[in-house]
Amino acid sequence: MSEDDKTPAREIITDYAQQHFRYFRTVDGAVYAQRNGHPVARPIRSQGTTGSHRQELMVGLFRDNHGVFNGTALKEALDLIEALALTEDVQPTHIRVAPGFDGATWLDLGRDDGKSVRIHPTGWTILIPDPREVSWRRTQLTGEMPLPVKDTEGKGIDRLMRLCNFATAQGESLALAWLVGCLDPSAPVPAPFLTGPQGAGKSTAGRMLTRIIEGMSGDLRRAPKDEENLITAVAAGWVTALDNLSHLGPDLSDLMCCIVTGAETIKRALFSDGDVYRSRYRRPLLLTGIDVGVIRPDLAERLLPLRLERPQVRRTEAELWAEFEDALPVILGSLLDLTVTVRATEADIPTDLRMADFAHLCARLDAAASMGALDAYRASLDDLNDDVIEGDLLAQTVLKHAAGLDAGREVRMTSSEWLHCLTHLYSGEECRPVPKGWPTTGKVLSDRLKRLQPTLAARGVLVDWGRTSAARYIEVTRPAPLSPAQAEGMF
Repeated sequence: MSEDDKTPAREIITDYAQQHFRYFRTVDGAVYAQRNGHPVARPIRSQGTTGSHRQELMVGLFRDNHGVFNGTALKEALDLIEALALTEDVQPTHIRVAPGFDGATWLDLGRDDGKSVRIHPTGWTILIPDPREVSWRRTQLTGEMPLPVKDTEGKGIDRLMRLCNFATAQGESLALAWLVGCLDPSAPVPAPFLTGPQGAGKSTAGRMLTRIIEGMSGDLRRAPKDEENLITAVAAGWVTALDNLSHLGPDLSDLMCCIVTGAETIKRALFSDGDVYRSRYRRPLLLTGIDVGVIRPDLAERLLPLRLERPQVRRTEAELWAEFEDALPVILGSLLDLTVTVRATEADIPTDLRMADFAHLCARLDAAASMGALDAYRASLDDLNDDVIEGDLLAQTVLKHAAGLDAGREVRMTSSEWLHCLTHLYSGEECRPVPKGWPTTGKVLSDRLKRLQPTLAARGVLVDWGRTSAARYIEVTRPAPLSPAQAEGMF
């Protein structure tokens, strides 16, 4: 055969690729490939060590006796494939949990065969999803999970609670609500904060809760020292678990708020001066620690404190984790059973809580299994409000001022007048110096009160802002208590 009659290598590669793979692009313009009938999507270009489509294509060509091709031929073929894929429909990729058709959601078991769990209000099944319904993206953090066990009759939940050291039944119900919430990609869940005395098994319980969703390779991590590294870690997995926190600075606190309820970062794309790379994230977050110091009000509304107690009988690590690994298929099966039951149950949506989706989940869990989760959630938020107030001298001073007001009385002053009033109230007759961090201007005071507004409202003190023809003002009110008839009308 003459050289002119030979099929160019790039055409052989392109024909093979189009016969054996499906190509699509995400909303960010990244191109992915899926082997026909398989839900796992691989990026066209090499990214990390989890495997790219280029590597997958080379192996397929070799095993199907098409030969070994040089880099130039592969590059030319992939350039054409990538250009063609940019004209295809947009489809998102998902890590671990994904929405599906007909109100279902999917859980990626991280298996090479693509088997996943389809969760629907009518039941859950293990099968390989249609690639056009779900496209899984795998990273180094995507561990393999065991096949869940059917018809467990709740035995897995009992085994999990025996392995953990939750101090109260209310803590157990909130932990279960969080696990059920982790299987729903459409709604944010508050971040459990596992706390308790030294030796209470906080890290162990955190690992167990994480590994129910992420498999036995899931683990706790130290909090990264900068925002970019934390965002990268969050975007590469589903559950992010940070261990042994001792301090929550303002930047880390704000970033955790964004992780829980969702945000987006944009940075310059590598090797480009004229394009950007978008990173969206909203992930379940889990924290452990004895004490993190002062908690900012906006983060407190997104936390779920779970207190643990020291176990009476100690066990070896090997014995404990061997039992957990043996119980994990049953635990996962029981969690899926509970999730199905909760999704098939209707309940009213509480309208007075910041994390309304999680509050609704707690209400449905109570309707399905009578666990008292919603009351426990309200109580946990009250405890967090106490923590915020105990750590903020300004909040304590405002409450002290409001305690001297008649019920229903409104006090209006400019921010500078409020600063003078509250500073004088704090200093008292002893003229003690104001603490470090005390507001120094009316503007700083106003901004601090805006952060504290929900916390103060939970303690019956309303703060509002307004304007007259002369100046802006801040209004502080201690509302009159509701009559029994008014209170009954609220429910």
